[in-house]
Amino acid sequence: MPPTDADDTPPEQATVPGDAVDGTPPSGPGPGPDGGGADPLTPGPAENPEPATLGDPDGAGGVATLVDQEEGKPGTGRPAARHRWIIETAAIVVVAVLVALVLRTFVVQTYFIPSGSMEPTLQIGDRILVDKLSYHLHGVQRGDIVVFARPKDEDCGGTPVNDLVKRVIGLPGETISAVDGHVDINGKTLKEPWLPFGTPTESVDTGEPYDLTAPYKIPPGYYYVMGDNRTESCDSRYWGPIPKSLIVGKVVMRIWPVSSIRFF
Repeated sequence: MPPTDADDTPPEQATVPGDAVDGTPPSGPGPGPDGGGADPLTPGPAENPEPATLGDPDGAGGVATLVDQEEGKPGTGRPAARHRWIIETAAIVVVAVLVALVLRTFVVQTYFIPSGSMEPTLQIGDRILVDKLSYHLHGVQRGDIVVFARPKDEDCGGTPVNDLVKRVIGLPGETISAVDGHVDINGKTLKEPWLPFGTPTESVDTGEPYDLTAPYKIPPGYYYVMGDNRTESCDSRYWGPIPKSLIVGKVVMRIWPVSSIRFF
């Protein structure tokens, strides 16, 4: 007699969690031929991806196009940079020229010494630096070497020049005279350490009151100037004192030759 625990009814299939229960194939990948979970025919990420070409934003390779970030136009990087450089250089040159003109007009200027009237202090061919600002801040001092515009009565021969250089000897209101080969100021001998020892100062007979053949009182606002080379200098003894308005500035430095650079 057959066993009674046997049943001809097909056994109920077990339900696997996550699988379809309506007979629809599972949505996930099926087992591979070797029993694994992944299909070996499905391509995975490449082990050594080809590097993207420089400038390709999508990393897809290809030829990059150089774009100027500022201009936003293809291929204009170098011309734009060159254009900016030209503009900047031109601006620098213009500013430098303007600064030089302002300095030359109001602050400092260089001059060339064409004659020997200030020897040995200044030699022919020397170049000097003149401070145009100083006399706007303080007065003219005795002993200053000054550059001034040519006085209208100056007529010493030679090629006329626009500016002269001399040393201030007498100040406004003082009485100046030449006595025994030296300068007297208000009746007292003037010490002149800038002159070589024994340099004489003589009067000149021009028939004018300022030729030092007699004591001369310098008018207010005027300055009596002489060259250090007293015997070869055409100065206030010949054409009188100069007004302050003619004074360009004070000589502060000899800048050439390099071997003789000095401050005054």
